[in-house]
Amino acid sequence: MGMDPDHSPTPSSSGKGLRGSKASKGIVLGGVAVVTLLLIGYCSAQEDDYDEVNAECVDLDSQQPDGSYTVVDEDYCDDDGSHYHGSYGAYRWYYGGVRSGARVMRGTTVRPADVRIVSRQGTVIQRGGFGFRGGSGS
Repeated sequence: MGMDPDHSPTPSSSGKGLRGSKASKGIVLGGVAVVTLLLIGYCSAQEDDYDEVNAECVDLDSQQPDGSYTVVDEDYCDDDGSHYHGSYGAYRWYYGGVRSGARVMRGTTVRPADVRIVSRQGTVIQRGGFGFRGGSGS
């Protein structure tokens, strides 16, 4: 009996073809993993490229006609976006200002994005666009 050429095994239906397909999938998955690791490494290295902005904790009730505010201890400023409003006034971070003695001016109370924000005492308030405040409570 002769072999029918129409019924000969094809590479995709043989055992050898299946192993080749699994190997190809493994190479693709390995390549995706390598690209993912490279992307994560690149993004981690970019964190250091953010501009740095200084912040002062100020008493919002102390604004003078020149636009300056009294600087207070940074423990008065909350890290969760809420601000203490009591008999001692309202306190908030003041970003990018110029300090003169116990006062600061020419800044803003609007938190800038995509910058690293650090208080004068060295507390990291925000790292590269993600809201964060480091340090420990007292």
